[in-house]
Amino acid sequence: MFLRIQHLTKFSYSRPVFLEPMTVRLRPRSDCWQKLHQFKMEFNPLPEGTTELVDLDGTSSTFLWFSDTHPALNITTTSWVETLRENPFDFILKDPEFLELPVHLSKDFQLPLAPCLRRSAESTTVDDFARGIAQEVNRNTVSFLSTLCSRIHETMDITLRLSGDPMSPEELLANNTGACRDLTVLFMDACRSQGLPARYTSGYYYGDEEFSERELHAWAEVYLPGGGWRGYDPSIGLVVSNQHVAVASGPTPILTAPTTGNYRGTGVDSSLDFEIQMETAESLDALLRPQHVGRK
Repeated sequence: MFLRIQHLTKFSYSRPVFLEPMTVRLRPRSDCWQKLHQFKMEFNPLPEGTTELVDLDGTSSTFLWFSDTHPALNITTTSWVETLRENPFDFILKDPEFLELPVHLSKDFQLPLAPCLRRSAESTTVDDFARGIAQEVNRNTVSFLSTLCSRIHETMDITLRLSGDPMSPEELLANNTGACRDLTVLFMDACRSQGLPARYTSGYYYGDEEFSERELHAWAEVYLPGGGWRGYDPSIGLVVSNQHVAVASGPTPILTAPTTGNYRGTGVDSSLDFEIQMETAESLDALLRPQHVGRK
């Protein structure tokens, strides 16, 4: 699938402010799952300087800094992406320790995957939830992941919450209502309670209008030897394939934030608005032509 994604981020201030240095994570990944053919990023006002960098988990980021004061900041990105993997189950587990739950990692995996196994807090509620599903599927790892993903989708009500940190897994299990980031954090914690390395991924989902037009989407990725990082989206209850475009990944949600930065100003009110448009076509050339198909 070929996708054109335009993403406008608008910061507005009630009076001019000093913009502190900022990190922007809006460039889609380019790997064996998806290919970034073209990418364009525009700023208004123009920053004093920018530098491109690779973040901790391989995320392509832009670091920028400003001079003077400004009443607003607009960031517009346009991405031309080809998604490549239609079959998310095209792998076998090559390491015996990953076949049954709970997983006990060998020394080769413990150090590099440690951040993706660390839980923010121990929770018997999450432990019992994950253990029950593991027992239901006879502790089979692949079956556990698919069942966990679908179970969260079936039992939780999805809500749109445009700001705020993810709620805790225990809070979500108590309320049964959350945004995509809340469901993702629960999925990650349930995996980690069974010894499975899991990380948070943000990006775009070309599916229901609820996901594709209103906000960035979030899902989880689990590391499986022989399969690498495999995506699971509890918001739709499915394994990730070619309708998702990954942008940033990390062991915690904060490391995948589309923008990270501050401003200096006294008595200033601020607001954040955004607009995401997605189009699809059968070829890259079709997307580059003036008339596009499959507008979402």
